[in-house]
Amino acid sequence: MSRPVQVTVLGGGSWGTTVATLAAANTPTMLWARDPDVAAEIDEQHTNARYLEDRELHPELRGTADLAAAAAQADVLVVGVPSHGMRAVLREAAPHVRPWVPVLSLAKGLERDTRLRPTQVISEELEGHPVGLLAGPNLAREVLDGFAAATVIATPDDSVARALQPLFSSDRFRVYRNQDLLGSELGGVLKNVIAIASGMADGLGVGDNTRAMVLTRGLAEITRLGEAMGGQARTFAGLTGLGDLMATCMSKDSRNRRVGEELARDRTLEEVIADMNQVAEGVKTARAVIELAEEHGVTMPIACEVDAVVNEGRHPREAYRGLQREVAQSEIHEVA
Repeated sequence: MSRPVQVTVLGGGSWGTTVATLAAANTPTMLWARDPDVAAEIDEQHTNARYLEDRELHPELRGTADLAAAAAQADVLVVGVPSHGMRAVLREAAPHVRPWVPVLSLAKGLERDTRLRPTQVISEELEGHPVGLLAGPNLAREVLDGFAAATVIATPDDSVARALQPLFSSDRFRVYRNQDLLGSELGGVLKNVIAIASGMADGLGVGDNTRAMVLTRGLAEITRLGEAMGGQARTFAGLTGLGDLMATCMSKDSRNRRVGEELARDRTLEEVIADMNQVAEGVKTARAVIELAEEHGVTMPIACEVDAVVNEGRHPREAYRGLQREVAQSEIHEVA
């Protein structure tokens, strides 16, 4: 009889911890956290108060601050480290990861200097490993609270996705598959920028009609760039596109939406970030997204205004005035 699959999750933030507790219900699972206190709390008390308040984690989930030991035990490696710190963690873990172990990314950002997607960073640092993505409209606290949710395992090799599906599934957490890794990953990256714009709408009190316009035109921008980079259009209408965009733009738990809302209320970006104990990926991603759009000849007026707010100090009120100056063309065939 073969032994059960050992899952290792790198990253003790809210979503990494949630994915680890989902996996622990199905198979032995270890979570690596950089902070020894967080790791010990997960291992001994089965909570992660810093990120998830008093929510209980699966009692079989183990925690450790020993990266080498965690990586060495993995039959499946899940990387929940933010995009800006992912390469360094993988480089340290790489000597301890056994060959051919599948690796799933949870990150939704771009590496700033290279503009590489997280799965591309993983492929560079863990060469030869099957690489995929686990993503969707998944708010960690709601998942832990038992609300029904769905996610996607995206990987070019459908047989790998089929093997991984049961490790994270539950009666209330449905796991789908998608072979369009690039499109699935871009949806998660780009929606964070649009979520900042949605938060700005909330902070300015411009109304639901305006926010609906931002979401739908934001999805059009995401789809245009995604297709230009090689993603499939229908992917952006699915869980990792429209689904993730809706959850991030509407939820009060969304870090990126909160950034936009607070900026619209005249707080500085430095003040907003200082009050957050987790990364809002859209802030770090906005400029890289604009650079990718320019490289691929795609116009993204909403993303451009968000970039101006977070990187050039423009007030959200001026950003929305800028959007009002856009000339409407054909909804389906326009380029802007």
